[in-house]
Amino acid sequence: QVQLVESGGGLVQPGGSLRLSCAVSGNIFGIKTWGWYRQALGKQRELVASITNDGNTNYAGSVKGRFTISRDSAKNTVYLQMNNLRVRDTAVYYCKVTRFNTYDYWGQGIQVTVSS
Repeated sequence: QVQLVESGGGLVQPGGSLRLSCAVSGNIFGIKTWGWYRQALGKQRELVASITNDGNTNYAGSVKGRFTISRDSAKNTVYLQMNNLRVRDTAVYYCKVTRFNTYDYWGQGIQVTVSS
């Protein structure tokens, strides 16, 4: 099994910053893709950013230039640095990893609220 624990969410004012962390433990062999998704109230879950073991990154258009995904391989932790946050970024953020390009494992989700 694979366990994911997210941290770093909270309330921030528009224009502020937060850094999310996702610590991954358990049977991590075969994990090649690490990602962050979000789900706003009443909307579908969407990809925010992903990173592969090779360092290739992918971002949703709405966060490009504001968010940065990174990974610490020694700590098996993936981060999402979020800058210049907007009210529309308010959502529950989920960490996801994929093993062998087939099996997905999700974190429990963490709330990010952007409000003045």
